[in-house]
Amino acid sequence: MRTRTSAILWCFFLGAFGAHKFYLGQSGLGIVYLLFFWTGIPYLVAFIEFIMLLTMSDTEFNRRFNGGGNPAVASVRDSTAALGDLKRLYDDGIITAEEYEEKRKKLLKNI
Repeated sequence: MRTRTSAILWCFFLGAFGAHKFYLGQSGLGIVYLLFFWTGIPYLVAFIEFIMLLTMSDTEFNRRFNGGGNPAVASVRDSTAALGDLKRLYDDGIITAEEYEEKRKKLLKNI
């Protein structure tokens, strides 16, 4: 998992060479930085991105560079939805009380 602090450090020290882009999984942009570092443009762009990374929240960073955010929160949401579906199956009489309790306990263990 990528961290915002590491990205900030890569950007500050080696941003003109695109090191932070390689770290963030944007290899194509990293290559562009390498090709044009001699022009000075990547120095300016890296400085702007450094400021952006400094001001970016951890939540926004995770959403953009770590696949959408905190996987634990997504797991809880998925489990909550599964519990709702399980309750509807029980209320509709599709599963028995024993099956409902067994599956409910298994879902609650995963949270």
